[in-house]
Amino acid sequence: MTGARCFSFTAFQDRCFRRSFSAAGLKSATTDLGDGGTVMHCWVPKSMAASKPFLVLIHGIGANAMWQWNDFVSSLTSRFNVFVPDLVFFGDSYTTKPERSESFQARCVMAMLEAHGVHSRVNIVGLSYGGFVAYSMAAQFPESVDRLVLCCAGVCLEEKDMDEGMFKVRTVDEAVNLLLPQTPEKIRELVKLTFVKPIKVLPSCFLNDFIDVMCTECRQERKELIQALHKDRNMSNLPKISKPTQIIWGEQDQIFPLELAHRLKRHIGEKANLVVLKNAGHAINVEKPKEMYKNIKSFLIDPLTPLSNQENHSNGHKVD
Repeated sequence: MTGARCFSFTAFQDRCFRRSFSAAGLKSATTDLGDGGTVMHCWVPKSMAASKPFLVLIHGIGANAMWQWNDFVSSLTSRFNVFVPDLVFFGDSYTTKPERSESFQARCVMAMLEAHGVHSRVNIVGLSYGGFVAYSMAAQFPESVDRLVLCCAGVCLEEKDMDEGMFKVRTVDEAVNLLLPQTPEKIRELVKLTFVKPIKVLPSCFLNDFIDVMCTECRQERKELIQALHKDRNMSNLPKISKPTQIIWGEQDQIFPLELAHRLKRHIGEKANLVVLKNAGHAINVEKPKEMYKNIKSFLIDPLTPLSNQENHSNGHKVD
């Protein structure tokens, strides 16, 4: 019985993901950014190919980067020099600085890339919170970004949206308790909101193990990241970007409702293309990985296809 209690399925799965990333040609690297307090962990190419473009995969709030990108790295590393960072306060990335904004996260990712010798333009795929960071990178460093894919990223939310009932939660504190669950019941509630067809049987022993391994470290700091996203957020303060952008969204997303996808499309304008995945919620990387990869691939692998032609066929359309 003691041995059974000591076994952690979450830690075991984490080790499996590490082997998977290594098999895909990536290695774990930790970089001191030299700013007096920030260290970034990232999965980087074991060897970079001059013929391949650069691609950065940025995770959302929740587990570390491996858990969110494992289904994609093996396919993408064959075509790109792939970098998969853990954002600050996730995985082995941290800072002693007080900054909590997505613009700070964006600067950290860019500094990490530069430290690894990336001086060419990069393509970026941002998932949920990672999309906020990706958007900020494109806004702050337009000369360093080529193309952008934003997946279920509520970049265009405003502080008033919560008061007006757009979300399933009524306050930021409710959002924090949902997105940073500390009990099996809260994880089950989160799963119901993020999946169209949620897993029905989730044993408490497994969920408690996941909480212990993934949800306890840096909880206060992650709470502050969520608070920073919401506080005083207004569309009038959101910079416009001019990069070709693919927006991918789950039709039944209950974390960031589909209205935010259309709002983002309008904000970016003609440079943006919107694809809506049917029968999908917020966790499109888990529910619809093949469709998500297909849309990432079509947008990034064939950049010679004019965006206007893509929009004529797929802008805002729903994909099974």
